[in-house]
Order: sequence, then C-alpha cells, then structure tokens
Amino acid sequence: MSTLTHTVTNQAPPLVGHDVYGTDSALTEGVERHADPALLPEIAGELGELGRAAGSAQAQKWGEEANTHEPVLRTHDRYGNRVDEVDFHPSWHRLLGHAVSAGLTDAWSRPGGHLRRAAGFMVWSQVEAGHGCPVSMTHAAVPALRTDPALAAEWEPRLGSRAYDPQLVAPGAKPGALFGMGMTEKQGGSDVRANTTRAQPLAESGTYQLTGHKWFCSAPMSDGFLVLAQAPGGLSCFLLPRVLADGTRNTFAIQRLKDKLGNRSNASSEVEFSGTWARLVGEEGRGVATIIEMVAATRLDCVLGSAALMRQAVAQAVHHAAHRSAFGGPLIDKPLMRNVLADLALESEAATTTALRLAAAYDADTEQERALRRLAVAVTKFWVTKRCPPVAAEALECLGGNGYVEESGMPRLFRESPLNSVWEGSGNVQALDVLRVLQREPRALDAFLTEIGRARGADHRLDGAVKDLLTELGDLDGIEGRARRIVERMAVVLQGSLLVRFAPAAVADAFCASRLGRDWGATFGTLPAGLDLPAVVERAAPVPH
Repeated sequence: MSTLTHTVTNQAPPLVGHDVYGTDSALTEGVERHADPALLPEIAGELGELGRAAGSAQAQKWGEEANTHEPVLRTHDRYGNRVDEVDFHPSWHRLLGHAVSAGLTDAWSRPGGHLRRAAGFMVWSQVEAGHGCPVSMTHAAVPALRTDPALAAEWEPRLGSRAYDPQLVAPGAKPGALFGMGMTEKQGGSDVRANTTRAQPLAESGTYQLTGHKWFCSAPMSDGFLVLAQAPGGLSCFLLPRVLADGTRNTFAIQRLKDKLGNRSNASSEVEFSGTWARLVGEEGRGVATIIEMVAATRLDCVLGSAALMRQAVAQAVHHAAHRSAFGGPLIDKPLMRNVLADLALESEAATTTALRLAAAYDADTEQERALRRLAVAVTKFWVTKRCPPVAAEALECLGGNGYVEESGMPRLFRESPLNSVWEGSGNVQALDVLRVLQREPRALDAFLTEIGRARGADHRLDGAVKDLLTELGDLDGIEGRARRIVERMAVVLQGSLLVRFAPAAVADAFCASRLGRDWGATFGTLPAGLDLPAVVERAAPVPH
C-alpha cells in the first residue's frame, strides 16, 4: 500500500551550487574599490574560486558534519599516560585545510594581503564558523611575534604556510603551523592584569617555565600559543609551543572542553601549566602591549565573522522569500516582507562595507590609517557584533517554522551569532577602550572625523548625525555611563558615511532615512515609506530570481 498522500510543493530549494563571492555585490564592489587595480584580476580569481567552493554541496556537508560530530577530548591513552589530545571529525580538518590552502592565515607578507584575506575569510566563514578560530588566531599572532625578530623569523613562515598538517610533532618537522591564544583566567576574565599564572626564568636567556591555568584557551590542538603570565618584571607575553624542538610534548594539560552555546565544532578548553616551557615575547612587564596587536587583529576578525554570518542569514532569507508563495503571491513581493528583507540587507551591507574599509586600512598602513583603525576597529567590533544576533533571529523568522528546524541551517547561525560580541572583549570592554583612545590619542579621533568627513554635504541626515555626535563627544560629564551610546552613534555614522560614498543610492538613502533619521522602529521591517526597497532586496539576492 502506498503511503504517498500528496506532492510536496511551495518549498524553497536549497541554496547550493552558487558563487558565495560573486553573488555578493557589497563584497565584490568593496574588493574592487580597495584593491590595487593591477592585482584585482588575481584577487577576483582566487576569491571566485573560494566562493564557488563555499557554495558547493560538499562544503555545506562538511559544515554540518563538523558541528554534528563535535570534538572529543582524550586526556589519557589506554595505559594511563597523559596525552591531552582533541579528536575532530574529518570534515573539520577538510574545512581547516581548505582555509589554510586558500591563504586565510597569510595576510602580512603579500601585496593587498589584508583585503584579500578579509574577503576570503568572510566567504569561507559562511560555510562554517567554528574552524575560523584557529585561522584567525594564526593570522593575528604575526604582529605580536614581530616584536622579537628572531621569533618572527622562526615562526612567521610556518604561520603563513599554505600547508595544513594536524599532527602534534615538533614545529620544525611540519610544513606549516597554527596558533592559539591563552589570556583569560578564572578570577580575572577581561581583567588580565589579575592573572596569577607565574613565569619563572630558566638558565637559558629568554626561556621560562609557566605554572598556572587558563580558563579559556583557544584551539588547544594548535602548534603554539601566545599566553600571558606574571614574570618577575610583571605581566608578560610568552610563546608556548605544544611540542618541543626535540619532539617531546610540552606540559599542556587540557582539563576539559567548554560546552558552548554555539561554535560547537571548535574546541575551546581549560588548560593547566606545570613547569611548562615557554619563550618570552617582547619585554618583561609589557605583556599587554605585546599581545594587544594580536587582539586588534582578532577583533577585526570578529567583525568579519559577524558580517559573514549576517550575509549568510540574509541570503537564506531572501532566497526563501523568492521561492515561497503565501496569500496569493511570492513572499518577496509582499510589502511587509519586502520591508523586513530590505532592513536586514541594509544591516548586512553596512557591516560588509565597513569591515572591508578597515581591512584596507591595514594594507595602506600609513600613520593616518593606523590612527583610524586604532579607534574604528573597536567602534565597529562593538556595533557589528551586537547587530548580528537580531539579524540572525529575524532572518530565521523569515523562514517561519522551517527556520526553527536544524535542517535549514538557521539555528546554527542563530547559536553562533552572539559569539563575536563576547570574544576578544565584550561590549563594555570595547566601549571603555574607545573612551581611552578618545581621551589619550587625539590623532585617532582626528583620523576618524576625517574619514566620516569625506561624505560631508552628501546627505543632510548624515550631516545632522555628525553634528549630534560632536556634541555628544564634547560633553564629558558622566561619559563612562554613556559610553555605549557614544560608540553606537560613532559606528552608525561611520557606516552611513561609507554607504553614502560607495553604495547605490537606494541603499544609502534607506540607511540614512532609518539609522540616521528619526523614522525607524525598534524592530526590523520598520523602514519609512518612499524608499526603493525592491532595489535593496534585489541587490541582496544570492541568486537571480
């Protein structure tokens, strides 16, 4: 007897087999805008190849499997010997290997490296976000290591290698290496100066043994880690190799893996050091100053990761609405749904445009651009990562009940969405960092105001928002309690200025009318009347419809 009672219709097909890079107008136009024209054909070619891989059924399967089959900690072997190894599903290794081979850990040594790497990171992160942690840490370790030329000469070629080898062997016996980070301790959290891990100097100059713990240690299967510990001269930065030069394991006791809300494919761990060998990076007592460049780079990756997640969420929502009919026609043509999709698309494009502008500031590396990113990275990290969860939630709702089901992929995006706001300093940490820069580094504020001033006179709502921001910045009374408000306004004004300069008129007008105007509600889908919303939505479509 047949159990077939009906034919399934009116379901959106899977969003698969498309070019994640080539169909993202905000991303492709941003790369074209900031890239050296002589390098653009090469960059577009490599990003197109990565985009097609990211949109493939194979890559999507890897992402699902890496999250379904989570990493497993093995503290001991069958004989009771301590091994402290983490086993990953093969799909995790495939994702990570593809990221490394695509150059996503290599930005510092090639022309236009930061822009092309940032765009590639955004493309490949849309497949799966968890494996991006070691990719990000490896990339970000380079500026900290460069405080010690000998260490940089030894390790930088390994970190920029296109070869991925997951074996735990001596670093010199591998074609490439990955890095992690260990800063946070139980008693201190973001207050790393409260760390209690001790660093005792050894006879060999620059070498120490560490004793203590780390409450969050990123990517514990990595080849090396940058950690903070209290040396005789104060809080200092150290390079801790997982395996020593002679092939023996360094003491690195993984106590447990964190059971996290999202980012399930990635092993975040608690580790203990007991006489663990390490090398000093930079000077004793200047650990925060040494590692802060790594933190700045990973903060930008938090922006990139959130922008990537928002793009994927919006792409899925627009794709669904283009293929789903309700109440007599396609959802995408319904005025209220169109308003929601356009609102989401604005948030996504603003995040992408700003992220690429900051990546380009790393490539330019002039005094002006360094000053700009000193302030703008913290501002943007605060705002873009906080906009990610509501975008993911609204995009999920666009799929209705289907979006609440794991098979849609939307729940994984939603669980992932708060992470980048927490990583590398939560919202208050970012806001307080912005205040410190405003109070101590006037050139950073000058660079920021110069950047937003490039759009002066192009939109009266933007001009008014800049005027209001300057008034806010000039009022020092109770400024710490208003820090979040100030940073939020700085971020939105920066985004508005970039969109007015670079985005299509329909996008810039809708952004300024809502985010900088006075006619915008508290939820997505409350854009004011009179805007060209079909053009905004069509621009966000991942495939033509």
